[in-house]
Amino acid sequence: MTTVAEPPPTHSLENLRVAAAKCRACPLWRTGTQTVFGEGGEHAALLVVGEQPGDREDLAGRPFVGPAGGLLDQALEACGVTREDVYITNAVKHFKWEPRGKRRLHKTPAQREIEACHPWLEAEVSAIDPTVILCLGATAARAVMGGKVRVTEARGQPLRTPLGKDAIVTIHPAYILRLRDGAEEAFALFVSDVEKAARLAGFRR
Repeated sequence: MTTVAEPPPTHSLENLRVAAAKCRACPLWRTGTQTVFGEGGEHAALLVVGEQPGDREDLAGRPFVGPAGGLLDQALEACGVTREDVYITNAVKHFKWEPRGKRRLHKTPAQREIEACHPWLEAEVSAIDPTVILCLGATAARAVMGGKVRVTEARGQPLRTPLGKDAIVTIHPAYILRLRDGAEEAFALFVSDVEKAARLAGFRR
């Protein structure tokens, strides 16, 4: 039987992390190594939301510690913001993958999996109470905005979310890593979007 661990009424991050580790709201807990909860400043003005943990994050139990996380760190630093200044999480807390030889390849989360994890994202937003949410990619934008969002149309524009916070939508840094040409230009635009979110959140160089 599926067991759903609901977010506890006291929204301390530690209580949420412990409760989320027991969540069985969708089948991804069966194939993921562990729940990968968010981390960072407990009252960060900027909350960063990605899609889901990747292979390295799944093994480490921490968000954005792989190559995409490295690009995110570089972008934050370019804007005068450290990783410790923000809170970083994902819309989906388990790694969804398919086998390819000895490798585990990323699969995009289904809508039902995004919805199953949404109470945890809502609880994180409530606990952190950020000024701005930075959405990395379409899945994160969909989870935060409550519906389909075209990143190409919405990116870089301040949006008001159903969670009662302002948001900036941009690409996921993993997209930049997949580019054969134009990666430098794409990264520069990514930094520009991150900077918009940081300034909107009150960060100043």
